[in-house]
Amino acid sequence: MSPLFRRRPPRDRLVTLIRKPGCHLCDDAQVVVEKVCGDLGVPWEQKDITEDRELHDQYWEQIPVVLVDGRQHTFWRVNEDRLRKALAD
Repeated sequence: MSPLFRRRPPRDRLVTLIRKPGCHLCDDAQVVVEKVCGDLGVPWEQKDITEDRELHDQYWEQIPVVLVDGRQHTFWRVNEDRLRKALAD
């Protein structure tokens, strides 16, 4: 089957930004996530590692972390073009 027919509609995708308060890299990542998701119509959410022990234990050394459909996409710095490509696949 052609990849064109296997693409998921943007509304069926979900981007999750895992962050913590006072993190300047997290703020930078949020700007990119908001822009890309806004442009593509993809829903996104943010989760605070200070409020979730499991996320804290898993990601505290990597924040900010971006998940696409529950799978880790990147951490520390978010590349706009790379995120767009991941959401277009």
